[in-house]
Amino acid sequence: MPHSVSLINTIAAGLGLALVFGFLAAKLRLPALVGYLLAGVIIGPFTPGFVADAGIAAQLAEIGVMLLMFGVGLHFSLDDLLAVRKIALPGALAQIGVATLLGGGLAMWWGWSPGAALVFGLALSVASTVVLLRALESLGILDSFTGRIAIGWLVVEDLAMVLVLVLMPPLAGTLGGAQSGPADPLWQTLGLTLLQVGGFVALMLVVGRRVFPWILWQVTRTGSRELFTLCVVAAAVSIAFASAALFGVSFALGAFFAGMVMRESQFSHRAAQESLPLRDAFAVLFFVSVGMLFDPSVLIERPLQVLAVVLVIVLGKSLAACALVLVFRYPLGTALTVSASLAQIGEFSFILAGLGVSLGLLPVEGQSLVLAGALISIATNPLWFSLIGPMQKWLHAHSSFARGLESRDDPLAELPTTTEARYLSRQVVLVGYGRVGRRIAAELDAHDIPYVVAEQNRELVEKLREAGTPAVWGDAADPAVLIQAHVARARVLVVATPDAMNVRQMMETARTLNPTIQTVIRSHNEHEAKLLTQETSATVFLGEHELAQAMARDVVQRAVSMAVPA
Repeated sequence: MPHSVSLINTIAAGLGLALVFGFLAAKLRLPALVGYLLAGVIIGPFTPGFVADAGIAAQLAEIGVMLLMFGVGLHFSLDDLLAVRKIALPGALAQIGVATLLGGGLAMWWGWSPGAALVFGLALSVASTVVLLRALESLGILDSFTGRIAIGWLVVEDLAMVLVLVLMPPLAGTLGGAQSGPADPLWQTLGLTLLQVGGFVALMLVVGRRVFPWILWQVTRTGSRELFTLCVVAAAVSIAFASAALFGVSFALGAFFAGMVMRESQFSHRAAQESLPLRDAFAVLFFVSVGMLFDPSVLIERPLQVLAVVLVIVLGKSLAACALVLVFRYPLGTALTVSASLAQIGEFSFILAGLGVSLGLLPVEGQSLVLAGALISIATNPLWFSLIGPMQKWLHAHSSFARGLESRDDPLAELPTTTEARYLSRQVVLVGYGRVGRRIAAELDAHDIPYVVAEQNRELVEKLREAGTPAVWGDAADPAVLIQAHVARARVLVVATPDAMNVRQMMETARTLNPTIQTVIRSHNEHEAKLLTQETSATVFLGEHELAQAMARDVVQRAVSMAVPA
């Protein structure tokens, strides 16, 4: 064959081996991504046998990152981002600072230069968005408030890393590295970067929110499924590329904002479904490309250093994040989930380490240690998520400090003493005040039915109380929250959040305190809906099923009304 087939070889070998090892990992009750990473190690340059093209694999992985972030943006509105800004912004910046100090201190202890220590610490401070998304999707909490906090946290981290990547070259000489050519003043570089990022965000939110939904509508009118899918993929990839080329924003961040503006279209749900197969395939190639970067010899040559790096990523950074979330007075469950979300490093860490080596700041062994830490932390990340529930129960049972965190004095954690009696008996307890919860509340208001809201978003609870709506802040999986909502005397419990992890705990608490209470649950997954119906005897509403029924009723009514009498 006269032309190069390295692209085909890389895709075929990557996907083929990922399938084999992912299947074996699943059979051994391990996360499938462990198999994907192992497939990358096998076809990488550091193991004998076939070697795939690492450059092509890295580019394919970038496409996967774009599509994944685009998919998240389709489910993540600007309101969702602003709703978590008070915890995501200061929390992410403080966590980056703590992790950088931990990693940098470790590097200084090894005798590295201050510049190398700074780059190394920064590389260990930023988590992988791809790994986080896969974990949140598998747990069914991507759309929950806790999931939005974790995503918002990583968006802030990504923005911070964009600034770091821009500032590293002009500062390389000062930090002890190589600097090519005259550098612009630092204030000028920083100001230009902030102007570029701000201009991109403003352009997407002001112009993009109007233009791209209109384009999607015009393509939809053609009736061509191929054109619709092409429009979705082209929007994700081209906007991500343009954002990097014109504004210096990362591919991932550009694709995320592309999804956010596309969400304004009424066809956003279809766009998410059409791009799902491509997102899954390219996400696998991302993990394969990570495995290809890993040199197993570092585990033999520097085992103690690798262990120290993994401890900083998995333990040090996670504990810092957990403490920060608790400082902002969020529940223990939210703190543990955010901690598990950040117990890994990924794509930005590779970019930082590579740039540090090219600038003469970071020794080559530092890049190897970053890659080893990334591989091990990504492979073990599902384990930390699986331990959240058992850890939370154990802490409640054995730690008075943990119980005190949930029961600490907080005016938003209990209803005011001035609450009217009609909200304390025979009321509806509404868990979640998101897009679904708001519509339910509006319908209850229209029929003058009293209800109490249980919500994890502190700012939202404050606004509800200012508007005269009884609301309790906290995670409804904690019995104390439902007790404060007076579920023992309620008529109905409505769970309007897509939190499949904790809904059983809510049901158990409600039935224990009020055996006659009626329960209504929201679900997105048909299998999960069947299990919940069997286990809780609740009324479960499945989104697609209810939409089909509503459409069918409308069609029947139209058909009957238009029927000609015999």
